Amino acid sequence: MLHEAVEHYHQLLADNDLAEASRKMLHEGLERAKLIFGGRPLSPYLRPHFVTETDFARIEKICEVVWGAIQKVKDAAVGNDELLDELGITEVERDLVSIDPGYAAVSPTARLDSFLTDDAYSFVELNGESPAGIAYVDAAYKIFSELPVMKRFSERYNVRPLYGRHLMLEVLLRAYAEYLGREPESKPLIAIVDLKDLPTQKEFELFQEYFAGEGYHAIVCSPQELEFSGGRLRAGADEIDIVYKRLLVNEYIPIMGEFPALLDAYRAGAICMVNSFRSKLIHKKALFAVLTNERYAHLFTEEERAAIRLHVPWTRKVRAEQTDHYGEQIDLLAFAANSRDRLVLKPNDDYGGHGIYIGWNTDEIGWDEALRHALSNGDYLLQERVSTAREPFPALQPDGTFEFAEQLVDLDPLLFFGKVGSAFTRLSFTELANVSSGGGMVPTFIIGEKN
Repeated sequence: MLHEAVEHYHQLLADNDLAEASRKMLHEGLERAKLIFGGRPLSPYLRPHFVTETDFARIEKICEVVWGAIQKVKDAAVGNDELLDELGITEVERDLVSIDPGYAAVSPTARLDSFLTDDAYSFVELNGESPAGIAYVDAAYKIFSELPVMKRFSERYNVRPLYGRHLMLEVLLRAYAEYLGREPESKPLIAIVDLKDLPTQKEFELFQEYFAGEGYHAIVCSPQELEFSGGRLRAGADEIDIVYKRLLVNEYIPIMGEFPALLDAYRAGAICMVNSFRSKLIHKKALFAVLTNERYAHLFTEEERAAIRLHVPWTRKVRAEQTDHYGEQIDLLAFAANSRDRLVLKPNDDYGGHGIYIGWNTDEIGWDEALRHALSNGDYLLQERVSTAREPFPALQPDGTFEFAEQLVDLDPLLFFGKVGSAFTRLSFTELANVSSGGGMVPTFIIGEKN
């Protein structure tokens, strides 16, 4: 059904008047909503990504089972030096993750990056620290739903968007109530905290607008604008109750000594921070090395172990060791040297596609150099190749036309307290589907046959 639906959508675009009206509306909608990232349209495609109701129900189940295992890694890691070493948690980070945020969830909001093909469903990464895109995709849903071509498509298929901003607000309020140990007596003030002048600023404004519409005063501020005194965290005259932390730990640590108010308030229990610094435990890409290592299998239920085997790629830290590879003992470095066609090298703690070496796109000399770099760096991972998804999409061109182009399709379910509630899809011409490194983003619509 999915392939037939995509073909039908593309056939609708063969109507030049319908296609041009849709293209014009999309362009104007993106401009009006300021859905621009790094100076370019965030969704430069004339079709959203479609996932069937049947497939999405399966995705929800898989994500939620694997999330149960991820929460257990957090529970086991707090105060466990061996597991903290395995995850690659630094000394400074150990202090941060040792602070109790006041609620049990390791990451009340998270994003699992994945590939859905006809034969497999595989995760490649987890953003458990500060997942972006929730408000962007809500704005994109509104634009795409109004396109003339989508209206025509909806005459044949049921189409369901997955709005997420209301879920994010629910997460903030639920975490705050758990932190207080009771329901709040008044509406909390929410501060969206990140560095200044980032390309994600528009998303902060979209959240601020939504929170205000729901009756919650929200501000956007940076760590430099915060003060902590008298037991309260402030930005100017505003006293903050909830910090919606979009600030990455790696970006805060270099300025933490100079601007400590956020940390001081958090350590004192004066704010509810979502996600907390403790989320760093699972944001490290070495999480997958723990999930797929038989040494830690005892942490998980049989259902979780089965889901990990099927959907989480085999991953190991780069080091000289004997390890298991699907039941077989291997010399890891020898295996890595001889298996570049099935492996990716990636840094344990970076984003935006930085520092990644794709084995099957690298020659032998380049791969050997990459392995030496990874080994000397001390914080790199090897991850086994998974089946990737590709589909043709009508990509907007600078001259106002569109052309069909095959894209890498990275499906990103968004979890709220461990339950899938929204999703979006990143598209790319290259092997790296990442908005920061030049990819695009489209909303994910769930589709079904009309009765």
